[in-house]
Amino acid sequence: MTIALKFKNTNSVYCTIFGWLFLISGLVSCSNTSDHSKMVFRYNDVSGISSLDPAFARNNSVIWAVHQLYNTLVETDPELHFKPSLAKKWTISEDRLTYTFTLRNDVWFHDNDAFPRGKGRKMTAHDVVYSLKRIIDPATASSGAWIFSGKLDEAAPFTAIDDTTFQLKLRTPYSPILGILSMKYCSVVPFEVVEKYGKDFRNHPCGTGPFLFKFWVEGQALVMHKNPNYFEKDSSGNSIPYLDAIMVSFLDSKAAEFLAFRQGRLSFINDIDASFKDEILTKNGLLRTEWEGRIKLQKHPYLNIEYLGILTDSTNEIVKQSPLRLKKIRQAINFGFNRKKLMLYLRNSVGIPAESGFVPAGLPSFDTTKVRGYSYKPEKARQLLAEAGFPEGKNLPAIRLLTVPAYADLASFIANELQQIGINIQVEALQRSLLLDLTATSKALFFRGSWIADYPDPENYLSVFYSKNPSPPNYTRYNNPEFDRLFELALNEENDSLRTSIYQRMDQMVIDDAPVVPLWYDEVLRLVQPDIEGFQPNPLNILELRRTRVKNGKQH
Repeated sequence: MTIALKFKNTNSVYCTIFGWLFLISGLVSCSNTSDHSKMVFRYNDVSGISSLDPAFARNNSVIWAVHQLYNTLVETDPELHFKPSLAKKWTISEDRLTYTFTLRNDVWFHDNDAFPRGKGRKMTAHDVVYSLKRIIDPATASSGAWIFSGKLDEAAPFTAIDDTTFQLKLRTPYSPILGILSMKYCSVVPFEVVEKYGKDFRNHPCGTGPFLFKFWVEGQALVMHKNPNYFEKDSSGNSIPYLDAIMVSFLDSKAAEFLAFRQGRLSFINDIDASFKDEILTKNGLLRTEWEGRIKLQKHPYLNIEYLGILTDSTNEIVKQSPLRLKKIRQAINFGFNRKKLMLYLRNSVGIPAESGFVPAGLPSFDTTKVRGYSYKPEKARQLLAEAGFPEGKNLPAIRLLTVPAYADLASFIANELQQIGINIQVEALQRSLLLDLTATSKALFFRGSWIADYPDPENYLSVFYSKNPSPPNYTRYNNPEFDRLFELALNEENDSLRTSIYQRMDQMVIDDAPVVPLWYDEVLRLVQPDIEGFQPNPLNILELRRTRVKNGKQH
């Protein structure tokens, strides 16, 4: 059955959804006749946006939207170097405890009713202090409260020296602090708007970003318009962004999203439904000949690892009763399936088989000669099973693997391969929200997980195993005193080469103890309409639209 036949009764639904969205925004009507003088970028979010408050920017859905509305002190460039954003420059004290930021003096918050006469005001260092204190305030209940945990000077962590000078003080040296400050959690917000709306700030966002909030109907549409007062310029001195608007829909299936893209109703899609991969891509991950010229394929590494997590807290009852408490069983699982085969047949070679450490390719500590992971060695897996007391899997209880529907086929592939060496895996697909809740509360014994870099430093990945971190990020409850000692040592190491060496030792330690089963180091896969220009992927997979254009549109 062709895609057109499969969805032949849904065109009127799409017209209603997209037409309604365009009509309200004043840009396009349901007749599909658009005002081509406007440049509108359209994308879909399958999982839905839970909040537009940066204090809750815990996943890509929220991060992508928040990135358009807000700015942070510093940000990363495409090569993962830190560069100024709201801050023009910064200095670091000799003891590496005090960071002093000189802020721009030409940044304004978006217009909002919370301000006098509804006009946005100038951002100052006091707003930075307020925003960062808000993240760690228990009353906010931010999902990012952990980012400063144990890192800040207790007496005066955040100080506004004057309107354009902000100072941050640390308890002990912490090399990745600039990375922390580049996270969307650290976006600068105006206290008047937050206090006016309280918890409803989530759907009344106000920042300094390149786009400003227009409206949001949850589960249906989000519209953001160009910020005419945005402070950045391009290399020629022209104002950015170039786009007039961003429009987000919330079709809840990748299949429906793909159809909308094929019909030209979306500017791009991030990844595609597994059932359509073979239609678009060769097994080697290239665009099939029949699609050349009709769409653009972007494939680029980014800092995300897909893995299976294993709860290792020996005091937890579900761990005490499981064979996964035994390291050799966990190692046998790691040796017992073919990652390369999985990538070729189920992922069309999108991604790199994870046969090294937990830290993915793209970061300086990644080195397959220094951190040796697991490749497909079924005989080694059988040997480990026998050494654990379960030769050929005899008397080994079934192990339940929790995943989400989108990854059920991958989980089944792994289960089938492990079955051949005597490990019985029972796959159970749950809704994403339920799985997140179970992993966060240590009620999931064996689960599908992923870790996308919050900032470009190996510490961000290795913090997942630091025993003093809660869940999240330490979902496996891994606890190794030597690992903790090295983790703390690395944070105080100023020499980058030595710090990288420590990170590699820690990464190898995690791989040897096997609280996780690394699957693949991810790659961005984007299908882009031919008329979209200046839209480039990046290693953090941030949706960057400041310099994006629609070729048939007109810049104002």
